[in-house]
Amino acid sequence: MALMITDECINCDVCEPECPNAAISMGLEIYQIDADRCTECVGHFDTPQCQIVCPVACIPLNPAHPETAEQLLSKYRRLQASAKHVPSSDLVVESALCAPDRK
Repeated sequence: MALMITDECINCDVCEPECPNAAISMGLEIYQIDADRCTECVGHFDTPQCQIVCPVACIPLNPAHPETAEQLLSKYRRLQASAKHVPSSDLVVESALCAPDRK
């Protein structure tokens, strides 16, 4: 499931540089997360980095974008392939695919 930033966001700017997929950007009033780029850090880290650094805990899962761990890993591979211009089948990833809180 992609993450989202709620109205509790204080625009502290700490989440944006932590996102390895460049999914976080400034919206009209608060930061926002592009669900097409958010992998919950699957493929990069065991835990979403934006959630770790957010001082007001305003980055929950986005119920409008349910995704399995396999779908998040597939999205990660697609993003990496487009960034590196490498076929996604050539990418080898060790990730948090089997994290206990994922279904």
